[in-house]
Amino acid sequence: MRRSAVRVRKVAHQFTQTMEFKEHIKHLSHKYYDYTVECRRFLHQNPELSKHEQQTSEFICKELDKLSGITYKKNVAGYGIVGFISGEQDNGKCIALRADMDALPICETTNLPFKSVKNGVMHACGHDVHCAILLSTIRILSNLRNEFKGKVMFIFQPSEEEYPGGAIEMIKAGIFNTIKPSAIFAFHTTPEMDCGKIGLKDGNYMASTDEFYITIEGKGGHGAMPNLNIDPIIAASHIVISLQTIVSRNAEPSIPTTLTIGNFITEGGRTNVTPSTVKLQGIIRTFDDQWREEIHKLIIQISEATAKSFGATADVFIDKGYPSLFNNKEVTEKTKSLAIEYLGNKNVLDLNVRMTAEDFAYFAKEIPACYFRLGTKKEGCTVTNLHSSDFDVDERVMEYGVGFEVFLAISLLK
Repeated sequence: MRRSAVRVRKVAHQFTQTMEFKEHIKHLSHKYYDYTVECRRFLHQNPELSKHEQQTSEFICKELDKLSGITYKKNVAGYGIVGFISGEQDNGKCIALRADMDALPICETTNLPFKSVKNGVMHACGHDVHCAILLSTIRILSNLRNEFKGKVMFIFQPSEEEYPGGAIEMIKAGIFNTIKPSAIFAFHTTPEMDCGKIGLKDGNYMASTDEFYITIEGKGGHGAMPNLNIDPIIAASHIVISLQTIVSRNAEPSIPTTLTIGNFITEGGRTNVTPSTVKLQGIIRTFDDQWREEIHKLIIQISEATAKSFGATADVFIDKGYPSLFNNKEVTEKTKSLAIEYLGNKNVLDLNVRMTAEDFAYFAKEIPACYFRLGTKKEGCTVTNLHSSDFDVDERVMEYGVGFEVFLAISLLK
């Protein structure tokens, strides 16, 4: 009985300590909320496209230079930044936190006082929020180094929005050659989820992405004498329809697959002129590498055979993009458990697969990973989707995001 009483008191003491520490982190994330907002608004006002994130990188480095106990390297794979925060003891453990930096070629139509000053460039995907959250996370962790052991690796990644993506370039630059983390984490703003909620899914989560470009060559001529022409528009139209059978009649129903033609371009045609050339452009999204390769073969076979049946030719180029993103089951389950502990069960959601793509998938192939979502929906406001000209977030998400990242890192490195 006496041992049981001691054990109960010990567990109760540990629980109290955990609760007090969690509240301390919430206090710090609230304390630095204004700083986080300030960082986000500067980045939002000064967006930079993929491979051009020089000012963004300089701003981040300036903020890192204000902190003690961290080391970092800049200009990695372009304008990327990689660094470490060391805990009180080096026990060989390391986890990594990643944020992407680049903006999109979109003209902002919000009325925000800190809207983009660069015409045609906008943070319409929340990467400004990602960077601001990671900056404040680093700031708090640098002040709590006595609370964890090992290292926290931080990665500010350029060029997520433009293939081949900054993740693979940073891996090629050797960022994991000296120290390889046991787990890596990233998140994304999600306007369809309420602010203050986190969403996760283990296993296959986001799709691979490939682009295809088909050029159909026929024989142009007068539209009133079609018998003398080889009409590439007719051939291309049949190719468009036939390619849809890849999903409807060839895809295994258990493997989500999307094939979309996004562009149908004629060259030289008019109301009374049949063109010689038509170009088709589209995307392929799926989750299985073997099936992905089979899709590529089917696109080529169907396009060439269909064009030939109309006397035309089809040249197919497939640009292989990001792989599918796989969340490690053990790491994701641990992340979910800590999210419930930090935010409460009602604020942690189970997600379905997404057909969107993300070059964090390259990191997830190297290291056990968890990529989760942070809700940014503004209460009472119409949802503005990612990549839209009026995209905005509920900035309170940054307090939740900073607090959870700090709690996650320290909990894994105690």
